[in-house]
Amino acid sequence: MSGSMRAWQTHEYGEPLDVLQLDDVPIPEPGPGEVRVKTHAIPLNLNDLERITGGNMMVRPDLPYSPGMEVMGIVDACGEGSEDRLGERVVATTKGAHGGYAEYAICPAISMFSMPDSVPLPDAAALYFPFHLAWLGLVDRADLQRGETVLVHAAAGGSGSAAIQIAKHLGARVIATAGSAEKVALCRELGADVVIDYTAEDFAAVVLAETGDRGVDVVFDNVGEAVMEDSMKCTAYNGRYLMMGFASNKLVADQPFLVPRRVALGNLKLCGVLLAYADPDMSHLVKTAMGWNFASGELGERIMSEIVDLYSSGTIRAVVGQTVGFDEIPAAIDAMARRATVGRTIVMVDA
Repeated sequence: MSGSMRAWQTHEYGEPLDVLQLDDVPIPEPGPGEVRVKTHAIPLNLNDLERITGGNMMVRPDLPYSPGMEVMGIVDACGEGSEDRLGERVVATTKGAHGGYAEYAICPAISMFSMPDSVPLPDAAALYFPFHLAWLGLVDRADLQRGETVLVHAAAGGSGSAAIQIAKHLGARVIATAGSAEKVALCRELGADVVIDYTAEDFAAVVLAETGDRGVDVVFDNVGEAVMEDSMKCTAYNGRYLMMGFASNKLVADQPFLVPRRVALGNLKLCGVLLAYADPDMSHLVKTAMGWNFASGELGERIMSEIVDLYSSGTIRAVVGQTVGFDEIPAAIDAMARRATVGRTIVMVDA
């Protein structure tokens, strides 16, 4: 397809309201193993901020480029090897975890999953990243069991709110932390058994009191440095500590900051969790070159199928805090940067 599209681009690093610029750019073409998605909705993610502010990134794209690591829409063009996906309604990770703040986005076919028409917008755009992350952590890594207790940090956010719901579905007791009365109320509504306003209470003391000083079986931590030490204090013997993210200080993601003896003295299991899918060839390349492990596309397909089934049965729900128009992206991501959002913010491209 020739022609141009609208795309919000970062030309220089800075705050979203200052540097995001709406441009007309050429519509991109997919390469082998890729598809092009005509975006109907764009879920905003905290990690998108790094592509705007110039913060910690594993790979730094050449300026200018569009932020946006997740899109939902219709596959309208396919590269070699992915021709059978043409016309699918999908949720997808963007190529290189950027390029999503646009009317069309290139996405690896391995990181794209069908979204049935029975799931309406904006919910259809809100079910991928948070629920896959929560599932990979609680089910694939922690093997959370009925009757166990899980501590969920930042529980009113995207992955936190998903973690509450999946943990309750699995029969666990949930202790959630949140940072305002509105967010505390949402966590209770989603089924959390105990909700702690961390701005007013010492969450570690409350967790120990609620567990008879034993601690929790699983910690779901997408905050990182700011809560890690206190969270380890209230992790039970043989507990599983899920390193889901580093929202409080992304710089430590690439720096030594864990003390091995602290982990040993805790008699706990430290589990890394990364939402990234790869085909066998790419997985082998990444493993031999970097020593990393990526999840398989087959696992992602199973998770997506489970999530859609749970949504369709009413067991879980998408937590959409607000929907905004395409022209409102800078203000919406700025609100996320200020922690002024609840649940997911979904950009409706045609709104």
